[in-house]
Order: sequence, then structure tokens, then C-alpha cells
Amino acid sequence: MSEIKSCGVLLLRGEPVESFLLMRHAERWDFPKGHVDPGETEIECALREMEEETGIPRELVQLDPEFRYATEYEVQNRRTGGKRKMKTLVIFLGRLLEDHPITHTEHLGSEWFPWNPPHSIQQRAIDPVLADAAHYLNTLSQD
Repeated sequence: MSEIKSCGVLLLRGEPVESFLLMRHAERWDFPKGHVDPGETEIECALREMEEETGIPRELVQLDPEFRYATEYEVQNRRTGGKRKMKTLVIFLGRLLEDHPITHTEHLGSEWFPWNPPHSIQQRAIDPVLADAAHYLNTLSQD
């Protein structure tokens, strides 16, 4: 079975965290993310996709060097030509350093959702990332 990899950023706003950004597709919400180009690292891909999909320059985002969420699941859709493929999803945690307008290039829109865990938005690819990030941020605040 072929494999594909997608990387993106869970973009947070505020200290302490007030909100997080999701991009609007026709039928679902998603993180700013996309497929890894040949020769590209996971972080390079995540930042490139975030910048392309939001218009937020990577210089305005500070990635947390300790947080890396990864999961694998099977996909079969139009994009895979109807073939079953294993997809690896990698999400990094980024904090917006200053407000910047969102530019929509690939999505119908975006929204800053209130940070109020636990979240229930999309079971497979969003909720687990948000739960993992909430746990991680909680452990940081206890140190």
C-alpha cells in the first residue's frame, strides 16, 4: 500500500491560549496543512503550507520544539485515484507572535475557535490533536 505524508500547524493565539485556527473546506474544518514535497522536511512543509493557506508569514509564528503530533490512517478518495493509501499526519504546535490578517487561497474561509478543551470538531484528524496539545500545554503550566 502506498504512503502519503501531510504536515501542518496547530496555530494558537494568546498567552495563555485564547484560540486556535482552522481552515474551512466545503464539508469540514482542517488545520493549515498539506503534502510534503520531495526533499522537504516535515517542519519546512508545515510552515510552507501554513504560509500558503493563511498568508501568515512564518516569521510571525514560533513553533514549540517539543510538540510533534503524528498519526497514521487509511485514506481512499478522489485524490488517491480511488486507491487505498496509508496517510501519515504530522502536526506541529505554533504560537502566533502578532496578529496578521488571514488570506484565503485554497479554502472557503477560516475561523479562530475558542480554546476551551475538550473540543469536539472532527474525530479522526482534529480532536485527537487538540486533546494532545491540551494535555501538553497543561503539563507545561504545571512545571
